Amino acid sequence: MGKSIQIREATLKDLPTLLQFEQGIIQAERPFDPTIRPDPVNYYDLEVLLSSEESLVVVAETGSQLVASGYVRIKKARSYLDHEDYAYLGFMYTHPDYRGQGINAAVIDRLRAWALKKGLKEIRLTVYDENVVALKAYEKYGFKKHIIEMRLPGQTNDVP
Repeated sequence: MGKSIQIREATLKDLPTLLQFEQGIIQAERPFDPTIRPDPVNYYDLEVLLSSEESLVVVAETGSQLVASGYVRIKKARSYLDHEDYAYLGFMYTHPDYRGQGINAAVIDRLRAWALKKGLKEIRLTVYDENVVALKAYEKYGFKKHIIEMRLPGQTNDVP
């Protein structure tokens, strides 16, 4: 990662760029998921994530330009698991011009540190199985595939 990249907590001032990042994520994921509604669509309530004690949103910036984002939030685990809560990572985005420079790993490092400080040892995220680039990046960091969610297409335009 370039020395000029800083990872910091996001603020409401960053919201316009964060909303653009969200749309970048949605556009990147559309080819993997025919069930995403047509635009306009949002995945996150970023204002809530930015203000909650149960989450942390971070950005990577160089100079005054935001180039990446991610969040961690506390989620309740299923009752049969050996942990009550876990850290869930999402909103992982890196501007195309800055990919492959270790910025995503630095974002995850910061999110992981927050989770560990909160006493959370289980850290999870979701990624589309066909998103090979993202899978490789997360596996490089140390994530392991855990469960595969499958779906049965229900609409005629969704059937192969």
